[in-house]
Amino acid sequence: MLPEATSPAGSATSTRGLEQVEGGRGRDRPWQSLASRVRRVNGMDFEMLRVAQDEGVVFADIAAPPMNLLGPELVRDLVSLIRQAEGDASTRVLVLRSADPDYFVAHVDVTRIPEYRQEAAKLTGEASIGLLFRHLSASRLVTIAQIEGRARGAGSELALACDMRFAARESAVFCQIEPAFGQLPGGGAAQHLVRLMGRARALEVMLSAQDYDSDLAERYGWINRSLPAQELGGFVRALAHRIASFPAAGHAIVKDRVNAVALAPLEDFRRDSDLFGESARAPEVQHRLEAAMKRGFQTREVELTLARLLGELGQP
Repeated sequence: MLPEATSPAGSATSTRGLEQVEGGRGRDRPWQSLASRVRRVNGMDFEMLRVAQDEGVVFADIAAPPMNLLGPELVRDLVSLIRQAEGDASTRVLVLRSADPDYFVAHVDVTRIPEYRQEAAKLTGEASIGLLFRHLSASRLVTIAQIEGRARGAGSELALACDMRFAARESAVFCQIEPAFGQLPGGGAAQHLVRLMGRARALEVMLSAQDYDSDLAERYGWINRSLPAQELGGFVRALAHRIASFPAAGHAIVKDRVNAVALAPLEDFRRDSDLFGESARAPEVQHRLEAAMKRGFQTREVELTLARLLGELGQP
């Protein structure tokens, strides 16, 4: 069992030592303090997640300063979280959120690709973020992404791997940045986006490497709904609890049949992951990554307007 969260109204229920953050998580305190200590759950240490449970729903807030890059520590935590939640029969729904108002997950840490891929292998047996994310899609758990801030690259792909996605109208931003460096998204974006929005829009989204706001993402089918930020948390919480109140057997059979139609085969995810890994060593990709790093890539302030930087990479 995971610790219980606070109630929707904020009344005190046991958190067994965990600090649960609701609604405007962390917005009233410095960002740096959000991950100032390791979170321990059931004897398991989480460095980059704030995790709690409330009546069959696990809420996991991503807190990986300075900007929620997907590196080995966060992947390690996600693997541990998935294992524990899948192994707990009382857990039916997993909600992924961010403790950072500006970043859901920025993208992978491009300086630590082999390391985070090895962490992913601890769940799937293969060094692939794409296969880790596909495992999440195929899981018996019903998964919901509550997106506030930027979800680019693997951040978008983590959200896409979830069964449902709901985003804050005022702050959510979506982008597949990989083609700006000469790469195919390796975490499943090509597989999901074509099925969600069709061939033409999937090509537009990926080849443009442009930022898409929450309302346009909803129109395209990237997310389920774009909601006002003040309504988002309550909506997701109510939906998660409603789903968790229904029989787990129904969740499993519905997901199984929907996935049979809409989730790409494992081999397609594996191929995309392999292509991403192979292209990371290409000279042009390396040249563009070096140019981006010199301009502030993977720094918090610069990435607030990352699309502009990506558009300038070909300039001298």
